[in-house]
Amino acid sequence: EVQLVESGGGLVQAGGSLRLSCAASGFTFDDYAIGWFRQAPGKERDGVSCISSSDGSASYADSVKGRFTISSDNAKNTVYLQMNSLKPEDTAVYYCAAVGLFRPGYGCYVHGMDYWGKGTLVTVSS
Repeated sequence: EVQLVESGGGLVQAGGSLRLSCAASGFTFDDYAIGWFRQAPGKERDGVSCISSSDGSASYADSVKGRFTISSDNAKNTVYLQMNSLKPEDTAVYYCAAVGLFRPGYGCYVHGMDYWGKGTLVTVSS
């Protein structure tokens, strides 16, 4: 059974930090890219960051560049999202998702992922 389980969300003051974890199981981790997405109340789900489990290449949304860092521990089948200098506008449910590197033209797109976690809530107070 494929599972992606997010953890690490919570309530933090503006300027603070959180580290989210995404633990994957049930598929060959090295063959997938893992993305972090977020969805604020009343808004669409957007991509935050993405990392290839194969070569570690990563990308970020402009809104989080310089503040968030994605990393992967392939031995633990886990991807992390270190979030620093958090802002109230970062408040959202954060989801991790996986997409096969074998898919032609793969990328971490909301509508192109193969598997999704259930999300973890991040609330940043002002």
